[in-house]
Amino acid sequence: MTDSAPGSVRLSEARGRWVLTTTVLGSGMAMLDSTVVNVALPHIGEDLGADLAGLQWTVNAYMLTLAGLILLGGALGDRFGRRRVFVLGVVWFALASLLCGMAPNAGVLIIARALQGIGGALLTPGSLALIQSTFHPDDRARAVGAWSGLGGVAAAVGPFLGGWLVDGPGWRWVFLINLPVAAVCVPVALRHVPESSDPRQAGRTFDVTGAALAALSLGSLTYALIAAPGRGASAQVVLPAVAGVLLGAAFVAVERRRADPMLPLEIFRSRQFTAVNAVTVCVYAAFGGFFFLAVLDLQVVAGYSALQAGTALLPTTIMMLLLSARSGQLGQRIGPRIPLTVGPLLCAAGMLLITRVGPHAVYWRDVLPALLILGLGMVALVAPLTATVLASVDVGRAGLASGVNNAAARAAGLIAVAALPLLAGTSPEAYRSATEFSRTFRRAMPLCAGILVVGSLIAWFTVRSNVLARAPEEEGACAPECRMHCGMVSPPLDPGHTRTTPTHAS
Repeated sequence: MTDSAPGSVRLSEARGRWVLTTTVLGSGMAMLDSTVVNVALPHIGEDLGADLAGLQWTVNAYMLTLAGLILLGGALGDRFGRRRVFVLGVVWFALASLLCGMAPNAGVLIIARALQGIGGALLTPGSLALIQSTFHPDDRARAVGAWSGLGGVAAAVGPFLGGWLVDGPGWRWVFLINLPVAAVCVPVALRHVPESSDPRQAGRTFDVTGAALAALSLGSLTYALIAAPGRGASAQVVLPAVAGVLLGAAFVAVERRRADPMLPLEIFRSRQFTAVNAVTVCVYAAFGGFFFLAVLDLQVVAGYSALQAGTALLPTTIMMLLLSARSGQLGQRIGPRIPLTVGPLLCAAGMLLITRVGPHAVYWRDVLPALLILGLGMVALVAPLTATVLASVDVGRAGLASGVNNAAARAAGLIAVAALPLLAGTSPEAYRSATEFSRTFRRAMPLCAGILVVGSLIAWFTVRSNVLARAPEEEGACAPECRMHCGMVSPPLDPGHTRTTPTHAS
């Protein structure tokens, strides 16, 4: 184990490169998993005999536990040690991945995916928090920039790798590939990454009740939405829906009364923060629904192989990798109002255009133009969206703000994946029929586009053009490279990332 003190490691040192390697491996494992699984869904359904609801749960079980517990995961790392919780998350994620790869039926796979989400909630906040707490202040921005760039590569490779694995050794390797990554990551972390924690968290109690209520509320609502197409307005649907609403109300009540809540509700007193989170919900709900259905549509309707479907979506990721930094700079210069208004409209146009995809679709004519427009919209909005979230609150609460926004984005995607097939009138076996799924896709994409238009209108009427015009010394809460990461690869930053800065800068 290294004897380096937290906040003293330099990027030019061998130990600094080891720390960077460790965090990239850990976060990259979670990023890969979030992009490769969608590509494998048709094969999973065929092999395990799962209906569309089973495929929805394969995606949503992971997002449910991740969204519900990610704020708690960041707090655990601050209290008990960021390296310790990060390593626990990597091991947990790997064991859950093994269970996914060995799943004999859809039920076991869904449970394993929920366990994966718990591991993700532990390791995802920890990866960036480790960089912030380990590197010397002079090297933190460069380290975060390197971490974000390498993470972007992992996200870009994901669909291609997933398609290659599905068409080659089989869909189970989409999960089993995490095992060798974890086998490298854990010993490197234990040997080369110094432990750190936030002394201000000593004696802090954790809001386990709030986390449980949030997860149960989301889970109940998700269950009702997924079950509704097959069971209608039966007790099996109505009761979980009512329970989800009541559990959500209980969560708000607990957070309001608790002295140290997981989600301090007073943060929403900032009208700008509330408005930007509303935009986030609209944007990521549409993205979640689009990427879930588009990969299925390309395989079920257009007849693409898993590799072809995964590769087909690469232009959007490549555009974000190449252009997100410039988009962030543009948002800083002209203000976020215009990018957050125009970006969703471009994405909506791309989603409407891709409804042209049908049997025997020609990629260059039917798919690529829509993806280029979609990618341009994503470039325009995602980086300014993240920067605006952080600028909407005091610097000291930027870590909390980014964590809340991250959870909101993931919860929005979760609900969208559950609700869209219901709203589109989809039957449980729709993905087995090219004709029926084509109808589903063509009904769902205008719904996604409509959600984006709502987000655009919210941005136009609520986001201030000068919200990013802050003094340079106030930008320490999140370096530009950090914002660029948010825009390139994932929803906004994870909790814990900013909380570490005051401790080591003081």
